[in-house]
Amino acid sequence: MIRDVPHILLVNPWIHDFAAYDFWAKPMGLLAIAALLRSHGVSVSYIDCLNRFHPKAPPADPSARYGRGPYLKTRISTPPVLKDVPRYFSRYGLQPQWFKEDLLAQNRPDLVLVTSLMTYWYPGVRETIETIKSVFPKTPIVLGGIYARLCRNHAQKQSGADDVAGGPAEKNLFDIVRGYTGFSVKIGFDPENLDSYPYPALDLQTRINYVPLLTSRGCPFNCAYCASHFLEPHRMLRSPESVIEEIRYWGKKYGVNDFILYDDAFLVDAEQHAIPILQGIVNAKINVRFHTPNAVHIRGISRPTARLMFKAGFTTLRLGLETAEFDHRQEMDRKVSEEEFRRAADCLKAAGFNRHQIGAYLLVGLPGQSSNSVEHSIRTVKQNGITPVLAYYTPIPHTTLWPKAVAASRYELESDPIFSNNAILPCQKEPFSWDTITHLKELAKS
Repeated sequence: MIRDVPHILLVNPWIHDFAAYDFWAKPMGLLAIAALLRSHGVSVSYIDCLNRFHPKAPPADPSARYGRGPYLKTRISTPPVLKDVPRYFSRYGLQPQWFKEDLLAQNRPDLVLVTSLMTYWYPGVRETIETIKSVFPKTPIVLGGIYARLCRNHAQKQSGADDVAGGPAEKNLFDIVRGYTGFSVKIGFDPENLDSYPYPALDLQTRINYVPLLTSRGCPFNCAYCASHFLEPHRMLRSPESVIEEIRYWGKKYGVNDFILYDDAFLVDAEQHAIPILQGIVNAKINVRFHTPNAVHIRGISRPTARLMFKAGFTTLRLGLETAEFDHRQEMDRKVSEEEFRRAADCLKAAGFNRHQIGAYLLVGLPGQSSNSVEHSIRTVKQNGITPVLAYYTPIPHTTLWPKAVAASRYELESDPIFSNNAILPCQKEPFSWDTITHLKELAKS
């Protein structure tokens, strides 16, 4: 029997991996969907399998490390195809019994929406869906998110979901709801106008210890290693006024001090976008902290933008450098030259940032990459007074570098997304020794 107002349960799934940590990771898309559903009169519930503040979990300080922290962890069997990896494999998130109890505490939903992130985390998605079906066997489950979009055929065969949403969630959401519940509503927002969206439903969490913030969507670059252009082919901007008002809202109503910039291209066209936002924050005397784990584009850093970011409260800055071999980076991207990197570093330090606040991402494990290449990049970054941050390369379908990654890998990448796990450096014909990896880590820290 279909209710007049459907009850929809949204679930953020477990992670199965060799390592996982909450580096300001929230299911932004799922919480945005929850807000849209709720604003259209739908009854919404939410369970986060990664919830670090679950009532049964050991107490955790929500303000430590600006909101970051370890997930709960349970060792599980390593997938047979990865038995050659000499590391322990774990389920990250709630104990299965807690999850079942949380499911049983719900009124039976008419529809369950499950999200997904990294492609190689699909075993955790599958276990999550299996658990939901064990409690609500007659309720349809629709899977969305990044894995569902990048590997839709695999997800249809392996996830256990009744349906896999392959397109942008906002544009298809209410068609999915109508198809499974019969609930029809006049759409009260414009999918092409970010200012018309409600704020993400972060209040559904046990605790709001930081707020992910999107001031734009999409990226004008098409870097060879990144799927942003595939997932968000069109760039959309919010108005500076709407961004500032959202920051005020979370700070005033929930006392939030840490905001995590999820933009892929915050500093692109800075005169029209980032500078008015930063200037508005400074003028309004909003006293909060900003962090940029998704990195900012180096070309957008000038003396004015650096000064404004410092004054606005930017505390953790990550730069999208990827490699310091500037003469050989054409295959990856065209974002920055050596002179532009040095100038950006000087501007940030002159604005008042110290080396512990500024980190430059360096990709490790690219097809054909040598450890000497990584060492050179580490030394170049340190010579410029910035902290090197090693980022292990994940081969991603629908990117320009994918065919080269497939050819370079010691695994059959196209046969199973699990082989894309960056923890195993899949694009090295011979595995990097752990001694080599430890050496690179120590070189970056010293």
